[in-house]
Amino acid sequence: MTYSIPIRRDDHRPLLLHALKLARAGVPVLPLREGKVPFGNCRACADGACGGRPHMKSAGTCQCPAPCHGWAAATTNANVLTSHAWAGAWRRAVAVAYHPAGAGLTVVDLDHADAVVWARRTLPATRTVQTTRGEHWIYRGTVASANSVRPGVDIKSRMAYARWLGPGSGTLSDLPTAVHALLEREETTPPPRGVASSSPARAEWDRTVATGCRHTEAYVRTGLERGLALVRSRSDSGAGSQAFGVARFLGAQHEQCPGPCGLDAIERQIIDTAVSVGVPASYAHRAVTNGLSAGRAS
Repeated sequence: MTYSIPIRRDDHRPLLLHALKLARAGVPVLPLREGKVPFGNCRACADGACGGRPHMKSAGTCQCPAPCHGWAAATTNANVLTSHAWAGAWRRAVAVAYHPAGAGLTVVDLDHADAVVWARRTLPATRTVQTTRGEHWIYRGTVASANSVRPGVDIKSRMAYARWLGPGSGTLSDLPTAVHALLEREETTPPPRGVASSSPARAEWDRTVATGCRHTEAYVRTGLERGLALVRSRSDSGAGSQAFGVARFLGAQHEQCPGPCGLDAIERQIIDTAVSVGVPASYAHRAVTNGLSAGRAS
């Protein structure tokens, strides 16, 4: 087979050959850089400028030729994998990753020995792959991805990537109801500060909770409503990333205030709005909390 460009014969060439073999088997793949994470978005796609894809419900509109957008860059197209735009990434790659759902799979990532013991007691046997600290249990079927569904257990399927560590051993089984149950628990369990499908008190920002804010009430309310409108507009995809951006922007507005500024109430309103357009409550909470922290630190 002749590829679109010659690939340097160095230590990274085996990674590309593994990737091409997986792609021929219908498994979407991508390179991982140092730290075993995807290559960062290009300048044209930074901060979601292109409509971004890393945490979206769909692949978005980006046509970037480089390995951009994390899991969404994974492909089975050999011409893309061997293209000039991907060559630099392969030269710097340290591992190959794949998009499990793109291959019709779910990976139950067991991060330590106790998690492996739990899986052996709870889940049906399937194909398993040894990892540095535990095991990947691979099932046929796809679900939403979620981290920490129980101690040491992550679910990687849709909108996620998993590191390729070999074919593993054992016979592939269908995704069990026990994994679905873990995800249902993740969606309904209130994360810290009592956030569930919506905040119980439905508290809204007002001057009584912001006695140390240097901004006028009209200024804060206008900025918040514009931000919430941006989150609502992402009903098809990207609401979680948008919530992070809104929280970061609003947090930065209060960096110089003596406080308190009532940011807890603002946080709850952004979370509730993100959840209302389909963002899982736990993810919405993390995105908004991290966004406010980043804004205050800027």
